[in-house]
Amino acid sequence: LRLIVRELTGDMQLTRAEAGAANILVTTPEKWDVVTRKSGNDENSLGNQCGLLIIDEVHLLADERGAVIESVVARLHRLVESRQRQVRIVGLSATLPNYKDVAEFLQVPKTGLFFFGPEHRPVPLQQQFIGTTTKTRDRWIQIQKMNKICYDVVIDSLRRGYQVMVFVHSRKGTGETASALAELAQENDTLEAYFVTKGKEGTNGDAHSRYKDRVMKSRNKEVGLHFPNGLGIHHAGMLRGDRKLTEQMFNDGAIKILCCTATLAWGINLPAHTVVIKGTEVYNPEKGGMMDLSILDVQQIFGRAGRPQFDTSGEATLITTYDAMQRYLDKLVRPVPIESNFIKQLADHLNAEVVGGTVTTIEEAVTWLTYTYLHVRMTRNPLAYGISTDQLADDPSLRTNCRELVETAAKLLDKNKMIRLHTESGNLGVVEMGRVAAHFYIQAESVSTFNERLENDSSPSDEKLTHLICCASEFENVRIRQEELDDIDTIIAKACPMKVAKPVHEPSDKAYALLQAYISRHYIRSFTLISDTNYIAQNACRVSRAMFEMCLKRNDAGSAVKLLRIAKSIDKRIWWFQTPLRFFEDELKSNVYLALESRQAGGQGYDTFD
Repeated sequence: LRLIVRELTGDMQLTRAEAGAANILVTTPEKWDVVTRKSGNDENSLGNQCGLLIIDEVHLLADERGAVIESVVARLHRLVESRQRQVRIVGLSATLPNYKDVAEFLQVPKTGLFFFGPEHRPVPLQQQFIGTTTKTRDRWIQIQKMNKICYDVVIDSLRRGYQVMVFVHSRKGTGETASALAELAQENDTLEAYFVTKGKEGTNGDAHSRYKDRVMKSRNKEVGLHFPNGLGIHHAGMLRGDRKLTEQMFNDGAIKILCCTATLAWGINLPAHTVVIKGTEVYNPEKGGMMDLSILDVQQIFGRAGRPQFDTSGEATLITTYDAMQRYLDKLVRPVPIESNFIKQLADHLNAEVVGGTVTTIEEAVTWLTYTYLHVRMTRNPLAYGISTDQLADDPSLRTNCRELVETAAKLLDKNKMIRLHTESGNLGVVEMGRVAAHFYIQAESVSTFNERLENDSSPSDEKLTHLICCASEFENVRIRQEELDDIDTIIAKACPMKVAKPVHEPSDKAYALLQAYISRHYIRSFTLISDTNYIAQNACRVSRAMFEMCLKRNDAGSAVKLLRIAKSIDKRIWWFQTPLRFFEDELKSNVYLALESRQAGGQGYDTFD
């Protein structure tokens, strides 16, 4: 077709020329939100040149990230109306109960709406739900029982010559499940006969021996531990190379069982004949406890069962407690519509529209809100959003409720000094602080934290500013895992020139330690910590630059200078108190750097520069 296709994500940056020359851009909702925010009135900008927007997995509207999709689509619809330039939108989903509501949100005409039921599935799917009961509440006994049931399903499939994917809900659980299955197979004398594989025979010999050397070179010990038993693991905490290796091994038949987390069900085309979901309890960091795996996730995982090119059928099994099984069966019979999460992030997206000039008054903000999926669901299911049926009857368009939401968000932004709200006229004015937040994609909650801390401390130290960067709400999802604490203590002792409180209890403290390790170029052994460090470094660079700009707008030159050198340290991975010769790390011996820095600091290290 001679089309140029480019990837535009957090991992893959493009120059303006490269992005402009591409016919197709594959991107994330957040990245496209940033692009369209910056497009403004420039007709030649990347966001304004888009003629076709394809949203895959549109049921993500129910997810935390769904607010971004709502914002992007609402912005696009308003752009189309103001410029009278048609842009086509295509939404795709395999698990969407209330597709008509989503179609209304996307402004899809009836002739453009297509629904394909289970009868259209290329490979028929057999679904099985198993509920476990135990006489005790001992969690270990419950897990052992689920492992035994999972083994029975796996061995039944292996005996018929099929591969199996077992989905669990924690990174640690992938390795534990693989070990449990191998132990049960050993006890039942089925490990050598059915688990261990020689793979698909081909011109290059059997797959197992072809991958043996590559597995031995992997830094991930668990990959090498489970490979001889015909098992593999896959989760977001693994290095990208190890994940790719595991996917290739499973695809080529070098391993027969893959224990993985739900991330494999989203965006990666790696089906198997048999899929098993072991357990349905998922940790929710917002609620600080366990909750049921969503029915949309269950259906998404079940969709991995059956390979259209190779199988005539697929098998999917859900193993959970007996009580939870009843809830899942009920949800399958009576699908629950997906709801909007836009209210939680309304302030951030309203700020972006004010900065972009598309919303200048409260009245315009109310109109903008009517373009969102939130408005569609408020009219369909008002009780879920705190609206009575009488209110809906009196005001079918719900403009009064929309006004209340918008005014609340505007007052919050005004309090955080991100916009200027004129209560009498309803005008919304742009403030430099809000412009910086929209440009760097910083949340209003983070801006509030920055304002509060900087106002209370007129001359913060480098140490306090670096920790403040890690207090941003962007890092609140960084989890502290019990098994990582020893590794974090080692990192604090060896790679952190700035003091970190021990033991680590808060996500900000973990981010603070890992950010210092990243700048110090410390070798981290734990793969989950490597994954967390990359996430923290990627966001910390953006947050530190935003804070630098904010301090400039506040006329706080002292803090701005410190934040600039922190941002440069994150970007270059060299501390400002280290010699620039560290750029040539492979050219000189480490004792040369230490001698130079010791002489420069008078032998007192970091404290000299504080």
